[in-house]
Amino acid sequence: MAHRFAFTVQSTDIDVIGHVNNAKYLEYMEWARFDWIWQLGFTLDELKRRAIMPVVVNININYRKELRMREEVYAITTALRVKEKSFVIRHELFNIHDELVADADVTMVMIDANTRRSILLPEELKEALEKELAVK
Repeated sequence: MAHRFAFTVQSTDIDVIGHVNNAKYLEYMEWARFDWIWQLGFTLDELKRRAIMPVVVNININYRKELRMREEVYAITTALRVKEKSFVIRHELFNIHDELVADADVTMVMIDANTRRSILLPEELKEALEKELAVK
């Protein structure tokens, strides 16, 4: 099931042109991604306990519409693909009028926190991602 995360554009997000700086869109997606993965049970404490970390290895983003200060925004996060050691998720950012303002496909790999090498996805995470794919 798609995950929804809402927030408001802050004054510190605005660049000299008067709209949200392009790098902030990635930060918004990161907020949504961490909220989403935590909702799946992979909190920071749980990741530390298991000595694993999800890392971004690729992002392809499309900027479609500008955002301005104090705009209400929501992010929808969904799973696109699941492999043995990696998964791809899609983030879509929408304004209050339900207009798509940006979207990105993010490839993530799970790594061992000690060796810094890729590992198999935890079975619970893989199952949750695959379950989401089956719902589509």
